[in-house]
Parts: sequence; C-alpha cells; structure tokens
Amino acid sequence: MPLSETEITRAIIQGFSSDFIDSLELDVSIAGAGPSGVTAAYFLARQGLKVGVFERNLYVGGGMWGGGMLFPRIVVQRSALEIVETFGVKLRHFAGEYYTGDPVEAVSKCTACCVDAGAKIWVGVSVEDVVIREDDRIAGIVINWRAVELAGMHVDPLAIHSKVVIDASGHDAEVIKNVQKKIPGSRLLTDTGRVIGEKPMWAEMGEMELLENTREVYPGIIVCGMAANAVLGSPRMGAVFGGMFLSGKKAAEIAAELVRKEAASS
Repeated sequence: MPLSETEITRAIIQGFSSDFIDSLELDVSIAGAGPSGVTAAYFLARQGLKVGVFERNLYVGGGMWGGGMLFPRIVVQRSALEIVETFGVKLRHFAGEYYTGDPVEAVSKCTACCVDAGAKIWVGVSVEDVVIREDDRIAGIVINWRAVELAGMHVDPLAIHSKVVIDASGHDAEVIKNVQKKIPGSRLLTDTGRVIGEKPMWAEMGEMELLENTREVYPGIIVCGMAANAVLGSPRMGAVFGGMFLSGKKAAEIAAELVRKEAASS
C-alpha cells in the first residue's frame, strides 16, 4: 500500500524528532564534519560514548571533496595510513611517505564508518555558541539552522548538553573564537592565551605542528584539524590530509579521558 503525502511527512518528522531528542544529552559534541571531526567521532563512538557531529553545510567531508584546486585527489602520509585503511579507503603509493586517494571514496567510507560506529551526524546545523555553567564551565553547544544564519533572521537557537566540546570547525576556529568573545577575561590554555590565527601555507610545518596543536585549549573544549592550527598560529597545509586524520584520533583520545574524569568525579 503506497504511503500518502501526510504519511511520508509524518515518517520524516517522527524519525527526525526521535533521533534529535536522543541527541540532546551527549558525552561529546563536535562542531564540523570534516576529516578530523568525523575521525574523532568514529573513535569516540567505538568506545561506546554518545557523540553528535554538527555540520553547517549540507554535506560532510570539509575540504576533501575538491582535492587540490578541483583535481580530485588527496594526499595522505604513511603515518596516517593505518587510520585511513581502518575506514576501508584504498590508497595508491605515490613516492616516499606519500599516498594518494580518491576524495569521494575517502569521504563516503569515513562517514559510513562513523555512522556505523554509532555517532550521529547532523547537516545544515551551525554551532553558534556554547552553553556555560558556574565558573564558566562549558556544558554544551548552541545550535541553529544554517539557513537561518544565512538569511540573517532573528530566530532563537536550541541547546545541546555535552560533557566535552570538540572544535573541528576548520580554518576559522569559530567555536573557540566565540568563547573568547563572550566570556570576559577568558584565557586559552596556551602560551598566548588567545587565538593567534592561521599562517600562510607551509605544508610540512603545518602538518608537523598539527598534532602538538591538537589539545584542550579551554576547560572542556578541544581543538583539532585546521581549527587547532588556527588557534596556535601554525601554517595551512593544502590538500594533504594525513595530519587531519591523526589530529581527529588524538582529539578523541583527549575527549575520552576528559569524559572519564568527569564521570569519576560525579
């Protein structure tokens, strides 16, 4: 018996509502579904943690889709090979430490593994703020539809509670920048205590510094991927993505430890 239009609408609304309500209380919320955010979500969900990824675009994968200047290939170093192969992505050896891959395959397989592990990915949703409690402790994220943001409409957002927030928002590091803007006197857990900003391209140095930059930079907030390099003032890398996968895995390890510490203290 074919479904009527109202039954189709009901199926969509009920399915969305059920999953969305289930995501209101998370162990870890992640802003950005690029390679580092999706990788972090995968490794966290595999440990049984409740994870939600919120992506402002209607697609996941960040900058991987376009390869380098729309040449549809990405480069991955040998150091990240194990992670990428865990997702089932087939890479071709190029030379030395470098391998190339198809970004469509990489995005699709990484995302499928992330969802299969139990993480929820929400597209078209912007993280516009964080939730705080006593002593400016981070308690979650504030979200709204990206369409509302683009239209400049005054529509109040909704909130998601989480024990830890990962800023994987990319070059702009929007989550942590907003924290500094809205919490007077706040200092990051870095040498400068502030967001420095991304430097011009230097692929080798950017990749080298990325893992060190992946860290908790404000109590309860971890930066990974290009957000980490933007906060700590390191160069951009272009279409080299090994560091992104490694950064996502490290962010997951830090986040899991923070969740365990909070559980032990409560």
